[in-house]
Amino acid sequence: MVAGAPDPTPPPDDSTEDRPKRAGRYHRLRHSIGRHPADLARIAVAAGVVLACVVAARAPGVNEVEVAIFDQIQRLPSWSTRFWQVLIWFGSWPGIIAGTGLALYLGRVRMAVVVASSGVLAWLLVVLLHALVDPRVVDPALLTDALRSPGAEGFPFPSVHTAVIAALVTAAAPYVTRAERYAGWVLVVGVAVADVFLGTHLPLDVFGGVVLGWGVAVLVHVVVGAPGRRSSEPSVQVALRPAGLAPQRVVREGRRPLRPQLYQVTAADGERLQMKVVRRLNRSAGPAYRLRRVLASVEVENEPSLSTPRHEVEHEAYITLLAERAGVGTLPVLLAGEIEHGPPFLIRKRVDGRRLATLSGEECDDALLEEVWRTVVALGSARIAHHDLTAGNILVDDGGGVRLTDFTVSRAGGPEGQNCQDVAEALVSLASVVGPERAVDSALRGVAPETLRDALPHLQSLALHRRFRNQLRDRAELAELRGILAERLGCEVPTFRSPVRPATVAILAAGGLAVYLLIPEFASIGEVRSVVAQANPWWLAAAAVCGELAVVANSWTILGSSRDPLPVGRTVAVQVAAAFTGRTTVAAVGYYAILMSFLERLGLRRTAAVGVLILNRAATTVITVLATVVGLLVVGNAVPVGHLSIPWWAAAAAGGLVVAAVVFLSTPYGRRRVWRRVTSLVRQLLATMVPTLRRPLRTIQLVAGEVAFLAFTAAGIVVTLEAIGARFSVVPVVGVYIVASTLGQLLPTPGGLGAVEGALVAGLTAIGLPPSTAIAAALVSRVLTFWLPVVPGVVAFRLLQHRGVI
Repeated sequence: MVAGAPDPTPPPDDSTEDRPKRAGRYHRLRHSIGRHPADLARIAVAAGVVLACVVAARAPGVNEVEVAIFDQIQRLPSWSTRFWQVLIWFGSWPGIIAGTGLALYLGRVRMAVVVASSGVLAWLLVVLLHALVDPRVVDPALLTDALRSPGAEGFPFPSVHTAVIAALVTAAAPYVTRAERYAGWVLVVGVAVADVFLGTHLPLDVFGGVVLGWGVAVLVHVVVGAPGRRSSEPSVQVALRPAGLAPQRVVREGRRPLRPQLYQVTAADGERLQMKVVRRLNRSAGPAYRLRRVLASVEVENEPSLSTPRHEVEHEAYITLLAERAGVGTLPVLLAGEIEHGPPFLIRKRVDGRRLATLSGEECDDALLEEVWRTVVALGSARIAHHDLTAGNILVDDGGGVRLTDFTVSRAGGPEGQNCQDVAEALVSLASVVGPERAVDSALRGVAPETLRDALPHLQSLALHRRFRNQLRDRAELAELRGILAERLGCEVPTFRSPVRPATVAILAAGGLAVYLLIPEFASIGEVRSVVAQANPWWLAAAAVCGELAVVANSWTILGSSRDPLPVGRTVAVQVAAAFTGRTTVAAVGYYAILMSFLERLGLRRTAAVGVLILNRAATTVITVLATVVGLLVVGNAVPVGHLSIPWWAAAAAGGLVVAAVVFLSTPYGRRRVWRRVTSLVRQLLATMVPTLRRPLRTIQLVAGEVAFLAFTAAGIVVTLEAIGARFSVVPVVGVYIVASTLGQLLPTPGGLGAVEGALVAGLTAIGLPPSTAIAAALVSRVLTFWLPVVPGVVAFRLLQHRGVI
């Protein structure tokens, strides 16, 4: 070779070597790009919220509370001004450029395009809204405490900075980790605070900008797609090839929008597999069920805390392997992994068979039921709690064996043999197929009596998830199952135990402390204390007596709601105890639960007991509504409220809801699952209630008891005002109390805590009482007439439990 001559062998082309790898990565990304149906709902929500904010921004005047928040944020330390000025740049063109440049630097071209498009589109929409919505002018008298403001030109709506930063963060969300998403939303909150601190926008403008930016980014995801939104057959094949499974055929098993997607996979060697793709975290235990579980009379074990869909897949694979090693029939796990730029997956062997939910009672022989119980007992022996033993998760294979599926919410490591919750769930599932009698008989043959006794308290509506209750044809079937099991075991039906947990007491204490400390801040706390200190103690004692008399009067409504005569003394005692359980639980669930237990202990059938409670509730509702209408008229005459008008969009929304409800009830599903059940329940209840209403004495007791209850509770606020020496007219005060107590109970807090007090203060102030007097009267009367009866209620509750009355 001649020195200095070029080497005839070309150097290796790194880009050529990496090309297959990069092509494969792009191929996997392309197959995971898709659109989620829920994004359409998110866009609709964003549009509705922005429209509502536009209507509020165009209305004359500004809410004083909004201005107070504006002033409070501006009281942050002045030395932090430079920090907020720098932070707000993230919500403008420098933020768009920085976000796009960072995505390009990381090599994510698609992410850069989406981020840039979302930021620019959000900015353009804000400019358009600025042209359509006039600036919000604030009365200078309201801005006396403001340190910074735009002056007479007003506040533009919405905020461009929060719209841009919210659009950037939402657009980048599918491409980053969860921690990075959280950090992004912290940045959004920081920009929002900076916008208010620097005096450029009011809180409503900032909120409207955040929702607008969020909706714009979601719209961009719908238009161009986003990673992780699709798990199609090609993406499944691409994901399985690196695992060495060589799929030959992939078929999706129907569409499951809100549940994990299942695929039937046939490998090259003919092996049949099932692939489960988890696109979102399991939501079997939502907030409603968690609330019901807190109110249940037994301690229900919490489901595992799963952080990500991948964590959920790995958790299910781990529990399945433990169960398989313990001899429990399962779908054997082969592999757990994750589609690149897509959701995680779990691969199991396919087993031919039928779900228990698809079998009829005749197809389930005693041998099959015994096999089910053998499997449940084996789970308990292995210290595994399944927590999801629905009939759909019990697979009967072609050989007659039983296999359990879906260990997503299962737990391992519990006490040996303590699987009473699984036993209760299996009882409900079997009862839905073979009936309560056969389900109980088979359980007695396969499960230890001690375990069945422990499972008996779990057979209650509050302790069971909706997916178990929906398996039963009728809600009364659960009570029948509980009664049959208690009879066969020779024990009593479990008594009602206090639904109040330490956490509930803590929430009540914290909420009460907040209410009784924050409300006086709207007036001089010294004046409020002075008013209370000068109150007449004898009148205050009379107010406390009014609260106790209201509880006694309420017992007459129960006596009048029952066709059969009830023992007066025990009924009054139960009402005293219900003042504890009802006023310390959300929506007064404890009130109805203790009455149901009392009536069933007296020998009433469940339908008759439910009829008593519904008749009582109906009479209470009718009389309260009539009293509230009268109270509104009285308050309206005492306070010039002006003319009210309903916006067209509110009327249209109400009409749309009515039309949607009618259309839903006219569908086969609505008629079968809702309309028929409701009509059947109404017929049963009417058959129970009508004979009661035909008895004049019962009707008089029912109506008189409810009227007396309202009279005594309203007398409490009147006597309290007399105790503090206020000058007032009785009729407007009574009207204010009735309206406030009715509207306040709409808030889902125990006893309407916070809402009733606030409504009382507003109403008493509106009819001319000084703020300090109104606050003192509202707080003192609620303590004496509503919360003080809880103390004797605790004593009565414990005594009645000890004597077996409840």
